[in-house]
Amino acid sequence: MGTKKHKPEEVVAKLRQVDVLVSQGQSVADAIRAIGVTEVTYYRGRKEFGGLKSDQVRRMKDLETENQRLRKAIADLTLDKLILQEAARGNF
Repeated sequence: MGTKKHKPEEVVAKLRQVDVLVSQGQSVADAIRAIGVTEVTYYRGRKEFGGLKSDQVRRMKDLETENQRLRKAIADLTLDKLILQEAARGNF
């Protein structure tokens, strides 16, 4: 059985659906089953996106992507700097 990767906006929408169903009197487990996800998926989504709105989630994911890109750039530049330092010392 394949796994499905939910988009952050979908996760926020499903969390809201569960909140609505629970407020209507359903148990949390029944509400989770009603939206078609597992309990593990629900609680993982709640932990990551609990109090966020859809636009905030999108912004957070964009910032994480930018942060990852910048970390890679720093690692590349650090490696280049170390290579140049070795070459400047004459240890090549």
